[in-house]
Amino acid sequence: MKNKNYILLIFTTLALVNHANSIFAQTVERNNQALTGSSTYAHDSLTSTIGSSNNKIQLYLVVKNNNTEYVCQVLNDDGREVLIYTDKLGKIYIPKSEIISIEKIQDTKYIIRGEYYEAGPFTTRYAFTTNALPMKKGSNYAIVNLYGPEAHFALSNQFSVGIMSTWIASPFVVALKYSFKTKDAKVNYSLGTLMGTTSYINNFRGYGGLHFGNVTFGDAKKNLTLAAGYAYFNSGAQSNENISGYSSNGYQSPRTHGPIFSIAGITKVGVKASFIFDSMIGVFDYNESNTSYTYNPTDYSSTTTYSYTPARTIAMFLMPAMRFQSTENKAFQISLAGVSVFRIKGGAIGSDGSPTTFPFPMCTWFYKF
Repeated sequence: MKNKNYILLIFTTLALVNHANSIFAQTVERNNQALTGSSTYAHDSLTSTIGSSNNKIQLYLVVKNNNTEYVCQVLNDDGREVLIYTDKLGKIYIPKSEIISIEKIQDTKYIIRGEYYEAGPFTTRYAFTTNALPMKKGSNYAIVNLYGPEAHFALSNQFSVGIMSTWIASPFVVALKYSFKTKDAKVNYSLGTLMGTTSYINNFRGYGGLHFGNVTFGDAKKNLTLAAGYAYFNSGAQSNENISGYSSNGYQSPRTHGPIFSIAGITKVGVKASFIFDSMIGVFDYNESNTSYTYNPTDYSSTTTYSYTPARTIAMFLMPAMRFQSTENKAFQISLAGVSVFRIKGGAIGSDGSPTTFPFPMCTWFYKF
């Protein structure tokens, strides 16, 4: 009887051990499948999310202090290291000390071939002109041109203020722009003005302005802008010599004024490169000065006489450019611009009546702050 009990106990023990081993093996297999499935899901989700407006997982833009950027899923952050998953490299551990920023990507349509192209403040500018796209509040930026600096401040999501000048601080210009919200995100309008002075040159007598409105079709990556405005300028130069038929206070520089039209656009040609076309065409009226000199040998005196006839000039700026945005906060642009000036009333520029055309290449550096 005892032998039978021992035999039953042995078989029962073996059955329990076998069942435990089976449960353990199934648990290990499920864990392996879960781990493998989790990795596959992360990869598939990240791949399918890029370029999709229906986010399955939250994507982030991680920027290291050497300007390396990752469009990724953040798997873990323990305060010392961040574990991320990228579509190209898989899982990567990055020390927190090497990371400048970690930002949520709100709109995946700005992810192009695995890299993120932000609709930042630089996308509101072409070469000289601006488009109607609004700036986010606080998206301030500076521009360094070969001829001088600029700085622009977004005081709200629709209103921005800027200052522009040259390296000799003349002229000095204040720029204002207000963008209007529309129901269609790809159609935007704005009104703007530029008001300037020659500052210390000619004792602040010189002044000028440009008041404009524009409409932009498209988004930050690809858009077209039509603009029109009215400009005027007076250098403020004058002398105390007599003028015939104009003024008794001496020579005064004429006021140049007229309408200006513009067509501009931008399109991406690479992950960080964009082609830009900018243009301005102005039709300006002014009083052309005709000067004559009279010399009296008796008393060794001379008289200068000024008379004025109406004149008109067409000035055309064509500015194709390439912009390279290395990081979110920096961009470089080179423009191979050309300027042509035509006189269509009162004779043409130059004694032979030919137009004046000359190149105007520019290098521009953009900085977000």
